[in-house]
Order: sequence, then C-alpha cells, then structure tokens
Amino acid sequence: MNKTYYVCKYTPIELLTAFGGECANMNEMPKGFEAAEQLAHPNICGFGKALLEEVMSGGVRELVLVNCCDTIRSVYDVLKEWGQMDFLYLLDVLHSSGGCSRERLTAQLEKLAKAYGAYCGRSFDAEKFRNAFLLPKRLQEPHLTVLGARMGTELFEMVQRVMPLPVENATCVNNRTVGEQSPPETEDFHELMEWYAGELLRQLPCMRMTDLTGRKQIYNAPGLRGIIYHTVKFCDFYGFEYAQLKQYKDLPLLKIESDYTVQSSGQLMTRLEAFAERIDPEVYQGREKKMGKGYFAGIDSGSTSTDVVILNQKREIVTGIILPTGAGAAIGAERALEEALKKAGIQREDIDALVTTGYGRGAIDGGDKSITEITCHARGAHFLDPSVRTVIDIGGQDSKVIRLDEDGAVANFVMNDKCAAGTGRFLEMMARTMEISMDELGRTGLHYQEDITISSMCTVFAESEVVSLVAQNKSMDDIVHGLNKAVAAKTAALVKRVGGQECYMMTGGVSKNQGLVRTLEEKLGTKLVISEYAQLCGALGAALFALDMAE
Repeated sequence: MNKTYYVCKYTPIELLTAFGGECANMNEMPKGFEAAEQLAHPNICGFGKALLEEVMSGGVRELVLVNCCDTIRSVYDVLKEWGQMDFLYLLDVLHSSGGCSRERLTAQLEKLAKAYGAYCGRSFDAEKFRNAFLLPKRLQEPHLTVLGARMGTELFEMVQRVMPLPVENATCVNNRTVGEQSPPETEDFHELMEWYAGELLRQLPCMRMTDLTGRKQIYNAPGLRGIIYHTVKFCDFYGFEYAQLKQYKDLPLLKIESDYTVQSSGQLMTRLEAFAERIDPEVYQGREKKMGKGYFAGIDSGSTSTDVVILNQKREIVTGIILPTGAGAAIGAERALEEALKKAGIQREDIDALVTTGYGRGAIDGGDKSITEITCHARGAHFLDPSVRTVIDIGGQDSKVIRLDEDGAVANFVMNDKCAAGTGRFLEMMARTMEISMDELGRTGLHYQEDITISSMCTVFAESEVVSLVAQNKSMDDIVHGLNKAVAAKTAALVKRVGGQECYMMTGGVSKNQGLVRTLEEKLGTKLVISEYAQLCGALGAALFALDMAE
C-alpha cells in the first residue's frame, strides 16, 4: 500500500492511520513548475504548483486534501481531471469551530472513512486510532519561530542552519495540536467521530479560520526571541497577521516570501543571515584575536563592482578601491584586493584580518569571516556619521533600506531583490536604451520641463516606454526625470515599510546620480547624507568588523 499524503493540519491523519494507512506530510520544494504549468493556471500560488509538480512526477498516488482555499480546490479539480491518482479526496471543513461546524465535520469524517475503507479494503481499528495521537511538543528554551504560510522543507532546513537559536516551525500543518486530550473509551464510531471533529476544530487556528484568538499562544510563547514570517507568492491569507505583528509585537521580525521552488530559497539567504546577525551579534564576531602589522581589509563583492577598504589600527582609511566585478566574484575580489594593497604600499601578509561581504561573499576564499551587506552597510554608515538612522542603498542587483539604532546596529531592514526594478541594473539598462553613459544619466534630468510619468517599473516594459518616448521626441531630461521619479517612488515605499527615521544616508554607486538623489529627497521631504565614501560603505563596514577581530 502506498503512503497517503496530506498537506493540512485539519487532515484526520489519525483516522487514516486507524485504517492501516501510512500518512506523510507533503512539503517538498521542486526545482520548477514545468509539469504543473501545463495543467494549472499560472497565478495559483507556488505551493499549489509544488503539489501538482510532486504528484505529476509520479511519487504520489494517494492524497487527501482539505478545502483550505481556492488554490487547494483548483489543485483537486486539476488532479481529478488528470485522472491518474489511486486515491484522491477533498475534505470539506468549515471555517469555524462551533456546533454546526462540528456536526458537519463529523459527517465528513464518516464519509471519508467509508471511502478510504473501501479503497484500502480494511476496517476501522479503534485501538490504532487511539494510539495514533501524539502529544504535540513546543520549544521552551530561547528560540525563534517561523510563522505564516507553510514553509518548504528545504527552506526550513536552511533557516535552521543559518539561525543562532533553535527554530520552531509553527507554519500551517506544522503547528498541529491534535492529541492534547485522549480519545474517549467508547466503541461507538459515531461518538468517536463527534469527539474527533471537535478536537480537529479546537486546534490552534490557521488563518483560514474565523476566530484567530488562539494564534496568540504561538507568538507569546515563553523563550521566543524573534519571528520569521513566511508568505507564499499569490497567497493573501497571511498579510493581515504580519501587519498586526509588526505593529504590536516588540520582537525582531523578518518577513520573507518564496514561490515554493528551491531556486527561490537561495534569494533569501542574505535576509536570513542578516536577521541572524541582528538576533545574535556573536554571529559576526571573530573567534580568534590576531595582532600583526595593523592593517585590516574589507571586500564588498557586488554584482556590478567589487570594493575594497583597508584600515589601520587607528580606524583610519588607508585606501579604498572600486573595480568592476567582471565575470567571477572570486577573481574580481582578488584583483581588487591586489590593487588596494598596491595603492596602500603593503603586502598581503600585512593584513591581519579580512572580512568579506556582498552577494559574492560566499565565493571568496581566504577571508576570516563573511558578513551580510546589511550589517556591513549599517556599520559603515554609523562610522561615517553616527547621527544616521536610515541607510538607503540602491545596488546593482537589489535595493535595501536599513534602519539603525543609536549604536549603529540593525534595528530593521527591507530588501527589493526579486527583479531589477528600481535597482542600479534598471538604470543601467535605461541608459543603454537611450545610448548615454551612467555619468550622463546622473546629470540628465536636473533641468526637466515636462513632468513625465513612467507607468511601469518592470525593466522590459519600462524600456518599451522609453523607446516610445524617444520616438515622440520627448527631451532626454524629461525622460530621465520620469525614470528618477519611478525609482524614487519605489525606494520611498521601502523606506516607509522599514519605518525610516531621520537622518538619512544614501550609499552605493547610485548615490552619485544627482538627478535621482534630488528626486528622492523631494519624495522623502528631507536631505540625504552623501559621504565621499558612499560607494565604499559596505567594504568599510566589513573592514571595521575585521578590525574588531584584533580587539
């Protein structure tokens, strides 16, 4: 007999076990949705596509679903029409725990029992039913909790590896609390199912239920030190709870979104590592204290440029280098470090400690520590101006806004890293479309006449708009100002999300874009601090952490 898979905490797995079924939670993240997208609508959530992909790959023959949402109903309809399942069942569970819902679920359980018994050719075993209940366990020691929409196994394992504290998975099916009470001793099947329906409905509620009061037990748990809130692309169930937590819960809080593929988990690594550094500063402290020639280096390996800063023991900047990254992060970092050493007049062995940061940090060998660009930009900005409370970095690959506390530590941050919209790459592609250099783009737009609006931030669509505007003989100043407005609006939205506070500093290469800086200042209603070391801020923060290793 095959395993019977399920995906919802309200699935009556104890009932299926009583018929001899072997139940398994279906939670894998596929590499893509090639098979699923041949049958399903492209806008169903990533988890729904992951279910279809797993089933259609041939590994799942029995599946019991609960009508959690429209996506699950769609998955059921697709699989039913597909017609290649040995056992496929959709359980209809109402969204409340009242008497009518309990009565309805009792009838549904009896109906499922009849269908499953007929399928497997076995009878209900009351002893197996009672023995199937397991008392749920919860962490009591200091820990982190993952809340929100269900998180794929591969992504949760990555979270566990990265975080400095134990992590509890309290998403969806993983916070199942059936089993806190023992089944009654009656042999009457109907009475057992009445009791069982009540137990299923009395669980800590998921976001599909009408009464969510019980969920407060999760984020008021003893020992809770922070929350990672996970959502799935195209799923609307969990935005309300996140907004409530953000407003009322005074705990470190990180929101991440995945499309439920393995590829999407890699995009989230920087956010997770930065959150880990925020939870426990020891994550980025050096373990060994070194003393040598008194020079300390930081390498910021970005998608566009690789930056190096070398400090001396007095925390003075000895030299700073900015070079194009090129095809490989490791090669670009080595080349930039060599140039920095040459400029400083020192040798590689004179560097007592080296810290790497940036998107390519993991590819660089020879560093003593690797720290996220979130933490390094915060450290560098605080060093350059201790009054700064909000850092805006529009990088080549992503945009980020970081809120600092008075000590320069990361209080909160947000990133836009899902596409090129609003990033340096976006501006670079627009400059290429208009056949001007990035330096020209930075100066153009300061003297616009017509207030043009670029309606799309998608790089492909925006490029089409720019081509159309050029064909209409619109002035370059007006077009560039329209682009600056679009980027400024997107950046200001990130600032609002993170709770930006005065004073503001802009870092990274885009800070040299005069037109964008002015437009963003108008949007925020404040002046931006632009340091002469703005583009070196991440590398500077990394070098400061390297210096910490010797203190």
